[in-house]
Amino acid sequence: MTTTQIVLASTSPFRRELLTRLGLPFQTANPDTDESALNDEMPEATALRLSEAKARAVSARYPEALIIGSDQIACLDGQIFGKPGSHEKAVKQLQTMRGRTVNFYTGLCLLNAKTNRVQLCGVPTFVTFRKLTDDEIENYLQKEQPYNCAGSAKSEGLGIAVIAKIEGDDPNALIGLPLIALCDLLKKENVNLI
Repeated sequence: MTTTQIVLASTSPFRRELLTRLGLPFQTANPDTDESALNDEMPEATALRLSEAKARAVSARYPEALIIGSDQIACLDGQIFGKPGSHEKAVKQLQTMRGRTVNFYTGLCLLNAKTNRVQLCGVPTFVTFRKLTDDEIENYLQKEQPYNCAGSAKSEGLGIAVIAKIEGDDPNALIGLPLIALCDLLKKENVNLI
């Protein structure tokens, strides 16, 4: 096992729970990062840029650590569906996505703050939504209130009922932290998990 300090640059309880599965001791830190896309930036590039920005945002506080940053963007036809933040925006997102397949693209960064080595990767997960009625959307949002989840879909909860199909290499990526890819990145930093 490693003695290197590991820091998750996130306040997400879902990412924290996922990282716990690897059995490594780690700390969490609030990256307090502006998550806005840049003008003319492709959605996938936004997720990668923000995952690195989150890791770098806490690196001064943890200069010897391996820092994990992650960001997820839901995109459909080049349009980004971020965290809705309100009921009204969540309704519009789900109405737009119903019956369609959305790419929930998760950017992952592992920053070695000591060496400044950055490893970046992106993990797409394709989610096909059910053809939901307006009443079903309203009922789901009243029960789940996924206003802090990209695309208004919280698959680890009742959101699984609004999804018809999930396609991807890592089921954890949809929740916000692709553990399979993270294991590969950690191994390159000589962190042995098993």
